[in-house]
Amino acid sequence: MEGFLIAVVSMVVVLGFMILIHEFGHFAAAKVFGVRVHVFSIGFGKRLVGFRRGDTDYRISALPLGGYVKMAGENPLEARTGATDEFMSHPRWQRFVIAIAGPAMNILLAIGLLTVVFMVHYERPDFFDKPAVIGWVLDNSPAAKAGIEQGDRIVRIDGEKNPTWEDVLLKVMISPKEPVNLAIQRGNQIIGKQVKPEPESADDYGSVGWEPEQPIIVAELEPDMPAIKAGVQVNDRIVAINGMAIRSRLAIRHYLQESGGKPVELTILRDGKELHLSIAPVHKQEKGENGYWLGFLMSGPPMKVGKLSFPKAFEQSLQENKRYSVLIVDLVGKMLHNEASIKQMEGPIGIARATGEAAREPGWTPLLGLTAMISLNLGIFNLLPIPILDGGVILLLAIEGVMRREINIRVKERIYQTAFVFLLLFAAVVIYNDIMRALPGLAQRMP
Repeated sequence: MEGFLIAVVSMVVVLGFMILIHEFGHFAAAKVFGVRVHVFSIGFGKRLVGFRRGDTDYRISALPLGGYVKMAGENPLEARTGATDEFMSHPRWQRFVIAIAGPAMNILLAIGLLTVVFMVHYERPDFFDKPAVIGWVLDNSPAAKAGIEQGDRIVRIDGEKNPTWEDVLLKVMISPKEPVNLAIQRGNQIIGKQVKPEPESADDYGSVGWEPEQPIIVAELEPDMPAIKAGVQVNDRIVAINGMAIRSRLAIRHYLQESGGKPVELTILRDGKELHLSIAPVHKQEKGENGYWLGFLMSGPPMKVGKLSFPKAFEQSLQENKRYSVLIVDLVGKMLHNEASIKQMEGPIGIARATGEAAREPGWTPLLGLTAMISLNLGIFNLLPIPILDGGVILLLAIEGVMRREINIRVKERIYQTAFVFLLLFAAVVIYNDIMRALPGLAQRMP
């Protein structure tokens, strides 16, 4: 029950803050251009408390799920008096600035929050920024079927040259069931490949069955097992088995099972020196799995951990926000072309789960980092050219600018009605998928 309450409260606070910042952008821009603002509300629904200053009613409303700004003459379907302080009476460029100010505030907030997070605590898997060298390929996976091998380096993916592992993982994630074109370097050859990611988990994220190249470091030794008896030490780096280069923990597991219990020769780096140890694995049940084991645990992926100076934190924040902005736009484009699943969109339940988990983690940086990502998503989503959204307002302003006249009011009415129905259907599908993820047992019982 406590976890549920934390999830709900954290979601309400985070989403409320994001929407409030968004609406403040519209409010501030409107005030700069002299547009009369009737209401600035924190929350929706019935007015609880507030005060009036000038023409604006500043209020707190019953439903604490963000806020809204009501400007004079904002709704093109309502009658206008033609007063100079009405929204529709202002030049198109001013209306454009007012419309874009909300999403811009969300994007700027995302950049600012991530900058602060990176100045306080910067943590990132080291391999994210490394060249995309394949460490291992799972049997019968899409990567294996495409003929990709360990040691191959991805030098191009869907037109992007020299991608890092983060670029590759994100591209694959949003491309379930859709072919991804690759160019790989194998020795001195550049070979063209095409791999088709398979949907994985309830979110339908793409997966191809490869593992990044990572150093294999011994983190812990089990007593009375072959490894410790043969002289393996903590912090040893394993670079080869029987002369074959090892680039992934899965590779070690594979070669040990292939050995059938016969001794294997480990090539180890210790203090800059190369050692060769012959060790016979033993057959036993380990972690619920029968197989051959040497008796050591390997460390997880190396992490970059520390604090960044303001210039470096700001630069890294810009890079992260740019990368994920492109990813969001790419994902939306793929969904429109039926190349990606709408299941990858998180609804209120998914957001509540994520914010609840972040809120329970030690410190405040995890929740702040997640808030930045939600703010970026809100800003980019509102820039989509869908009427009712800010991007739709901007699109209609651009069309009117080209036409040099206002769009017919009845045409606008039909456009807004269609967009409203579309957004309702979109929200219903997202929420339905959200419920199905949260209640897998229910999903299995559905016809």
